[in-house]
Amino acid sequence: MLNDKTWLTAGNALEELTHMASEEVLNQGIFKESISVIQKIHLRYQGTDTALIIEYTALDQLKVDFECLHQRQFGFVQSGRDLIIEALSVEAIGATKTIATMMTRKESTRSEPKPPKIVSMISGGKSYQTPVFDISTLVSGNVTQGPAIICDINATLVVEPGWQSTCIANGGPVLTRHQPRSQRESIGTSADPVMLEVFNNLFMSIAEQMGAVLANTASSVNIKERFDFSCAMFDCDGDLVANAPHIPVHLGSMGESVKVVIVAHPTMKPGDVFASNAPYNGGTHLPDITVITPVFDESDSTVIFYVASRGHHADLGGITPGSMPPNSTTVQEEGVLFNNIQIVRENKLLQEEIRYLLTNNKYPARNPDQNIADLSAQIATNEKGVSELKRMTKHFGLNVVEAYMQHVQDNAEESIRQVLDVLSDGAFVYAMDDGSIIKVAIRIDKNNRQGVVDFTGTSSQRPNNFNAPLPVCRAAVLYVFRTLVNDDIPLNAGCMKPIKIIAPEGCMLNPVYPAAVVAGNVETSQCVTDALYGALGVMAAAQGTMNNFTFGNDQYQYYETICGGAGAGPNFDGQSAVQTHMTNSRLTDPEVLESCYPVRVESFSIRKKSGGNGQHKGGDGVIRRIRFTESMSASILSTCDSPWSCHGEHYSLCF
Repeated sequence: MLNDKTWLTAGNALEELTHMASEEVLNQGIFKESISVIQKIHLRYQGTDTALIIEYTALDQLKVDFECLHQRQFGFVQSGRDLIIEALSVEAIGATKTIATMMTRKESTRSEPKPPKIVSMISGGKSYQTPVFDISTLVSGNVTQGPAIICDINATLVVEPGWQSTCIANGGPVLTRHQPRSQRESIGTSADPVMLEVFNNLFMSIAEQMGAVLANTASSVNIKERFDFSCAMFDCDGDLVANAPHIPVHLGSMGESVKVVIVAHPTMKPGDVFASNAPYNGGTHLPDITVITPVFDESDSTVIFYVASRGHHADLGGITPGSMPPNSTTVQEEGVLFNNIQIVRENKLLQEEIRYLLTNNKYPARNPDQNIADLSAQIATNEKGVSELKRMTKHFGLNVVEAYMQHVQDNAEESIRQVLDVLSDGAFVYAMDDGSIIKVAIRIDKNNRQGVVDFTGTSSQRPNNFNAPLPVCRAAVLYVFRTLVNDDIPLNAGCMKPIKIIAPEGCMLNPVYPAAVVAGNVETSQCVTDALYGALGVMAAAQGTMNNFTFGNDQYQYYETICGGAGAGPNFDGQSAVQTHMTNSRLTDPEVLESCYPVRVESFSIRKKSGGNGQHKGGDGVIRRIRFTESMSASILSTCDSPWSCHGEHYSLCF
């Protein structure tokens, strides 16, 4: 723990390390006066996993520097919380030559500047009489304003108008813009095909960067290794703009969570962050917690965008470890409800409030520290999205970014309309294991280029937990129609504008509180997807399940979706042993699973010839055997067989 005593102890240890590092550099023939040393201390909040590296300095300044770095990297601070010294490090740097010496020698070999040649160059549609310089005639400090051409033996550098090149100490040119660019003139807010593709990829890139941060900072294996999470950005109205290719059932439903938070918290302030998992307020099932952060304009007065990350927490309470009970009948039995609560206020993590919510429950979370750690990682993930969006806005201008957020949605809408142009009406009835049915009729209005997806006739709300909240149904529809588009466009709200969904309230695809829903997100969503593909005549049903497997006790909790076979199509066989449709998560590597949990993966193989026969065969399923090395509760939630749970030690499971 960092205090007066440990700070002094750390200082003494750093001095010893400094002496050792300096001796190593001295032994390499470096003069003592040419050696510089950087002393660093690795600090983290007590109870967290990620340490931040800062330069060692006075105690009070250390705490200030740590909070500044933590705020910048994670988006919040925890004032008053103890800091832990995790490690110390010293870097000794030996300079063999100074830049001044290098330049003196280099400049002495330069020839006298020669008058530049003048050539004609076209830039931006205009012709310029342009000087051509030999780089060997330029010395440190020379400034060459564009338009200009600088030639070397191996390369040619074109300095465009409005830019300038400055020759620095090592002889290399540095380009800077010296005339401000007008965003409206250079890019504009009208849709341009080239810039539309650029912004498509820019938006998706931000979401992918968010996902990388979440995978690197999360605590639970479920998020860190299995990648059971999704990241996306939204416009000021909460409409999905772009996402990374994460979990489809998350992405199609996250917009509803964002919109509900917008309504519930109309007076957001910079530094506020919110969380929700409420199935009847935009959520899916309780383990999926969505963390939402508003993005403010430069004056911090108006929300211009939102970013969000949804992660499947390994345990959130409920009647079984892993919060995926196969036999729950009400949502209360499935875990702790985050009903659009605030978790960060003015950059301060509300840790005590979160912990109270997690533990003050009939079925409390079994590992609240891990929940808080994963929520902190999601906050940090959103902070990455906020910073990247602000950087984009600063570069292109807010009006341009807002315009292209709308353009990418309009483009997605038109892409779906083109799909509807070639589709025909269809219907399908999907019978589930418990006797309930999903009935869907798809009607295409060719004149208006619109479609209706009508689930009238689907079974009523079930007494089990296979009820799917309406956002889950919407996610399945969005996913299916997006897969019919050949172009590489972001999955966003524009995809749904030409499509109307009808799901009567009280049916299993639009249940009402307090219906149990934990299987609806993972199982029923797969069945809806298969039903839609059947109605469209695109492909046969896949495995129709995510094969949800959970195990745990008071100390360990784990959840995974096990892969299976994909459906065949009119001219192709289905793939074997893959995550299909609405899941898209990973299985944890056996080495990681066995090192983190008291289990052994005894075998994992393809179940040959299980995909069925036909002109084009479905993909084969899998066999996965896991043995526990201590007493554990295990559950399987699936639509292939009756859901079951067990308790045992040294238990072998076969799928």
